Amino acid sequence: MPNAIRVALGAAVLAVATTAFAQTPTQTVPTTGTSVTVVAQKEPADPAKLPVAVTALPEDLLKAAGVTFISDAEMFSPNTHFTEFTARKLSNPRIRGIGASPANPGVVTYVDGVPQLNSNTASFDLIGVEQVEFVRGPQSALFGRNAVGGVINILSDRPSMNEWSGQVLVPFGSFSEFQTRATVDGPIVKDRLAIAGAVAYGRRDGFTTNTLNDEDVDYRDGTFAKGQLLWTPNQVWETRLIVSGERARDGDYALNDLSAVRATPFEVQRDFIGHTDRDILSTTVLASRKGSKLTFSNALGFVNWKTFDATDLDYTAMPLGTRNNDEKAMQFTEEARVASTPTSLIKLGGNRTFKWQAGTLIFTQNYDQTAVNTFAPFVLSPFVGVAVAQTSPQASLDDFGVGVYGQGTINFGSRVDVSAGARYDHERREANITTSFSPPIAPGTLVNQTRNFDDVSPQVAVAVKLHDNAIAFGTASRAFKAGGFNPVSIPGSESFDEEHAWNFEGGVKTQAHHGRVVASLSVFSINWDDLQLNVPVPGAPGQFYIDNVGSATSYGVEYEGRYHVLEGLDAFAAIGSTHARFDSGSMSGGVDVSGHKIPNTPSFTTAFGGEYTYPIGPFRTFVRLDVATTGSFQYDEANTQGQSAYTLTNIRGGFHGPSLTVEVWVRNAFDTRYVPLAFAYPGFSASGFIGEPGRPRTWGINLGIGF
Repeated sequence: MPNAIRVALGAAVLAVATTAFAQTPTQTVPTTGTSVTVVAQKEPADPAKLPVAVTALPEDLLKAAGVTFISDAEMFSPNTHFTEFTARKLSNPRIRGIGASPANPGVVTYVDGVPQLNSNTASFDLIGVEQVEFVRGPQSALFGRNAVGGVINILSDRPSMNEWSGQVLVPFGSFSEFQTRATVDGPIVKDRLAIAGAVAYGRRDGFTTNTLNDEDVDYRDGTFAKGQLLWTPNQVWETRLIVSGERARDGDYALNDLSAVRATPFEVQRDFIGHTDRDILSTTVLASRKGSKLTFSNALGFVNWKTFDATDLDYTAMPLGTRNNDEKAMQFTEEARVASTPTSLIKLGGNRTFKWQAGTLIFTQNYDQTAVNTFAPFVLSPFVGVAVAQTSPQASLDDFGVGVYGQGTINFGSRVDVSAGARYDHERREANITTSFSPPIAPGTLVNQTRNFDDVSPQVAVAVKLHDNAIAFGTASRAFKAGGFNPVSIPGSESFDEEHAWNFEGGVKTQAHHGRVVASLSVFSINWDDLQLNVPVPGAPGQFYIDNVGSATSYGVEYEGRYHVLEGLDAFAAIGSTHARFDSGSMSGGVDVSGHKIPNTPSFTTAFGGEYTYPIGPFRTFVRLDVATTGSFQYDEANTQGQSAYTLTNIRGGFHGPSLTVEVWVRNAFDTRYVPLAFAYPGFSASGFIGEPGRPRTWGINLGIGF
C-alpha cells in the first residue's frame, strides 16, 4: 500500500474521531486526559502547565501499544527518531536533529533519576515501568551534560502499599518468538514496607539468513530482572531501593552492502557469523523527605556494564577480516536536590510569590575498551603477505564531573509565571589510548592526556494562562554536549570540544470540553556551535570518531493531540517537522558540507491512531491501530545516500478479564521494506555503504493471567 494511502487512512481515523467527538460534547472526562504527572522539570507537575514540550506515556498506553523497548515509543513523540541496530546494545535517540555517538549521546536517558552516561545502558526491556517521558529541546539548565537534544525519563512502577497483585504474560509469534513476562508487588508491612519484582525472558530467530550455510544471523536472546524495596517509616520520609540486571546474548549485526539490502533485505553472504553480548547491573537508592517548608530528594546510582561483540569486518563471503570488541564501564552518580513546597512560597508583595529548587550532581565513569581487527594476508597492502592483528584501540577513559543548578519561578498572581535558572558543570576527563599492529607493520600511537571542561547553561521561560485550561509559553535556553576523547580517530582528532546550542521555543497547550481534548502546538529554533558528528575513521572499517564539524541550524513545528471521542473510543495524533542543515563553513573529513541536511534527521514524523474498547460482561474487548510515518532522511553528512519516507502500521486486539488476557498483534502489518540505518563503508562494499533492513512484518499472540 503506498505511503500516501496509509497516511490518508490515519488522517481519516483522526478526522472521524474528531467529528464523532464534536457530536457528543456532554460525556464525562476520560481518565487518560488529566491524570498524567511528569518530572520533566525535576519535580512532579502537570505537563499541561509546563513551559516545555513533553510527551508522557503512562503504563496503560505502553502496554496497549505493545511497547517493550524505548525505540518502540518514538512514534508518540514528534520529531523523535532512533538509530537502532539489530543488536540491542546500539540504540541512539535523536530529537529535533540532535544526536551523537553512544559514548556521548545528544539526548540523555534518565532511569529512576539516574542519568545513563553511555547509551549502551539506555535500551532495555520496559517491564515494571510506570511511565516514559520524552522532554524535547535543550534541558541543560536542570539536567546538565548531554541534554542538548532533550531528556528521556523512564520511571519504574512503585510497589503497592495496600494489596498484592501480579501477572504472568506469555507472548509468542512469528520467527519462533517466545517470551515470559512476570510482575508481582505488594506490602510486607502495610503502609510501611513493600516489595516488587519483574522478570522478562525473550528469544526469537533472526530476520536475516546467511545464505552460504542457511545460518541465522540476527537472533535475540535475553533476560531482564528488576527488584524493588519501598520503605516509608513515617509520613515524611521515603526510601526506595531498585536493583535491575540484564543478560543479553544476541546474534550478529544484519549489515550488508546497501544495494543488496534494498534488493534482498534479509539475506547476507558471510564466511563468519559473530554475536553480541551485553550484561548490565544497576543499583539505585532513592530517598526523599517531604516537609512543610522544604522537600529533599536524593538519587544514588551505580551502573556496571560490559559488552562483547564479534563480527565479520568485511561483511562478505570472502575471509578478509573480523573484529572483536570488548567494552566495559562503571558509572557512579549522586544527585541531591532541595525545593520549596506549595505551602512555603516566598511572598514578594502584591500578588507575587516565588518558588525555587536547587541541586548538585557528582559523577564518575571509568570506561575501558579493547578492540582487535584481524585482517587476512594482503588485505592491508599487497606487500603484507601475513595476517595482521590491529589493536584499535586499547583505551582507558576516566571521567569525573560535578554540576550545581538552581531555578526560581515568580508567580504573578494566577496568570503569569516567569522562570529562570542556570547550571554550572565542571568535568575532568583523562585518556590513556594506544593502537598497535601485530606483527608491527606500522608504528602504533599513544595518547595520554587530561582535559577539563567548564560550562554554564542558563534558561528563561514564561508561561501565560490564557484561560483556565490553556497556556501560552516561550523559552530561551543554552545547552551543551560534553567534550572528551575518541578511543580511535584520525591523527589530530584524538579529542573533541564541547558542542553548544541556543534554543528558542514557543507554543500553546490547551484542554477543551472538560478534558476530552488535550492538545499542544510548539515551534522551535536551535542554533549549534562546534557541532559534534559521529564520522567514519578512514581505513578502519566500522569504526567512528566524534569530530566538531562546525555550526548548524534546526527549526520546526510540533503538534500533539489526544481525543476522547466517545465512551470507549480514544484517538491521538503526533506530528512534527524538522529542517536541520549545516551552516556555511562546516567541514567534515575535509569536505565542505555547508547547506547539507543533518544525517539521520527525518524531515517529518507523523503518527495517528486510536483504540476502541467495549465491555462484554466481566471482559473488556479492544482493538487498536497505530500508523506512523517517518519522513525522508540522509545517512551521511555528505548527503550521498538516504532513505525515502516510509509508513509502519501496527494493529492489536483482544480482551482483558479480571484475571485473563488474550491479545493478537501485528507489527508492520503491510510488510513495508525500509533501511533505517546505513553508513559509509568504502573499500569493502560495492555501493560504498552498508546498512541494515528494518524490521519485517511480525505477528503474535499474548496469553496472560493475573491476580
